[in-house]
Amino acid sequence: MRNLLSVVFLIPSMALAAGGGGGDAPPKKPVASCDGAQVYDEKTKTCVNPKESNLGVDEIYLAVRQLAYAGRYLDAQTLTQALPQDHMGRLTYMGFTHRKMGNVDLAMTYYQQAIAENPANILARSYMGQGLVEAGDMVGALTQLRAIKAHGGAGTWSEASLQTAIATGTTYSY
Repeated sequence: MRNLLSVVFLIPSMALAAGGGGGDAPPKKPVASCDGAQVYDEKTKTCVNPKESNLGVDEIYLAVRQLAYAGRYLDAQTLTQALPQDHMGRLTYMGFTHRKMGNVDLAMTYYQQAIAENPANILARSYMGQGLVEAGDMVGALTQLRAIKAHGGAGTWSEASLQTAIATGTTYSY
């Protein structure tokens, strides 16, 4: 197993440094900070309630990710409610935020639901795999890494971050 890990985890530094490409790279820090689960609206230059605004789904999803990245997990969870029920980020970020708050079993349930709805949700697979690394389940983490690659995630941030987590034991907070 040790030799397998040595071979599998040669990470292209370019992929990790560049975020690996695709839409799964960590979000940039927000331009402005809003209170609670409000979202900064670039057009109006104000903080708004996402359900009462003209913000698009992509802007709300980015705000969910930014809040999670900033460690504002409860605010991110509240904001996920503004996403459509079938948005793949909704369950993914409910899992991520619960895992970061220490609710690992609940997080795994959300990740499993996200993957059941969309087996190609490589971000959910990466976050789930990182949770498995934290729990010491390297076999489960490797299973998620293989699934990421099988679903076209080679060279993405999702793949690189999970590879790093498996190789080093260090997981990501975004």
